[in-house]
Amino acid sequence: MAEFSSIGLALILGLVLALFLLRFFSRHNHKNLPDGSMGFPFVGETLSLLKPHSSNSMGTFLQERVSRYGKVFKSHLFGSPAIVSCDHELNMFILQNEERLFEASYPKAMHDILGRFSLLVISGDLHRKLRNFVVTFNTVSKSSPRFLNFTENLAISMLKSWKGCTEIDFLKDIRKLTLSLMVKSVLSIEPEEPRALKILDDFRTYMKGFVSLPLNFPGSSYSKAVKARTRLASTMTGIINEREKEKVGLITEDFLDVILSKRGILTDGQIVSVALDILLGGYETTSTLIALIVYFLGHVPKAFQTLKEEHDAIRKSKQAGEPLDMEDYRKMEFTKNVIYESMRCGNVVKFLHRKAIQDVKYKEYFIPSGWKVIPVLSGPHLDPSLHESPLKFNPWRWKNQETRKTVMPFGGGPRLCPGAELAKVEIAFFLHHLVLNYRWKVKEDDFPVAYPYVEFRRGLLLAVEPAQEEFRK
Repeated sequence: MAEFSSIGLALILGLVLALFLLRFFSRHNHKNLPDGSMGFPFVGETLSLLKPHSSNSMGTFLQERVSRYGKVFKSHLFGSPAIVSCDHELNMFILQNEERLFEASYPKAMHDILGRFSLLVISGDLHRKLRNFVVTFNTVSKSSPRFLNFTENLAISMLKSWKGCTEIDFLKDIRKLTLSLMVKSVLSIEPEEPRALKILDDFRTYMKGFVSLPLNFPGSSYSKAVKARTRLASTMTGIINEREKEKVGLITEDFLDVILSKRGILTDGQIVSVALDILLGGYETTSTLIALIVYFLGHVPKAFQTLKEEHDAIRKSKQAGEPLDMEDYRKMEFTKNVIYESMRCGNVVKFLHRKAIQDVKYKEYFIPSGWKVIPVLSGPHLDPSLHESPLKFNPWRWKNQETRKTVMPFGGGPRLCPGAELAKVEIAFFLHHLVLNYRWKVKEDDFPVAYPYVEFRRGLLLAVEPAQEEFRK
């Protein structure tokens, strides 16, 4: 009897498994679905997608599947059946139909770190409301002499600190610079204050866990990141309480004052979250992009020389020690080309998370409601049908305006990065002083790696030497 029971139980379990597999695979075989492989149930192909690779390549997973199935294929990623797009037109279609056909769909683990009011995870009217605050602040800051002068002086100070050095841990320095700039602009905290150093330390922990596996046990990177986010929110809340107690009003003209003036429209949690979003964007993505620019310029002397000549001309048009302004920025055409080309080659953001909120038909493809949709931004960036010699760093390709239509490193649609223009101004001002005062070589054959976040394995060690005796302002 016991043996019969064991056999019966095994048959029942086998039948349940067979029904599950039948349902699993039948759900993923609609006649108009793109070709592709789903991997194993539950596990899917997520780990293969996330396997580290050079950031100026799509990686083995995408290369093999694009070669086998085409630029659009099906898979099973982040716990969900998914359509993956390396096609520029489909990517544009997805992003431009935000909240009509698709919505943001980041893994729950990211929600736990980002917070429930992060611009990355919210949608609808709340997203538009919070995003408008960020856009307004960035627009005002971009043309504010106070902000521009602080940006320039911070860059000069960092570069002067290199005096007498022959080797620089560039990524560490530039991350400190960008976070100092954002902390000052958002919270009016000076870079050398203890609170600024505490925020910097928590942000480093936060970023490590943000891109780690969501394993929430004591001591894991993810667990540390959740706690770091809690500390950052607590620090921010304390600053808000101090600001309100002092009744500062709009004296400091930083972002916190601007957003506190809307108290009653936003909750404390929303104010804290949007302030942290600005710090995160201005710190991580801007510093990574600057590091990529320095990396590529270090390998293409002709691009460095052309960039230097542009900034030489700008400096010669100004009085000694005269600060840069927006008129100077408008003259930096080749600088902007270098920024765009570094984004195309380096791929700071590899892909985005979306979900179909209804059945979608696009050309010959069918995308079922509820399926995850992954627009891969690096796909079009490295597509030889769109860019000649796509693996080559070539800023001159941007003289052709058509090139700009096939690159979308800042996303698109309603979720287009609100800080894109401000970041470009910050980067251009930094490059102005860097190329006029230093030459460099990348040491130890370091290169950018996509994890999928971009990191340099050795921190981007640079061998540096001054371009001339006197530091040029």
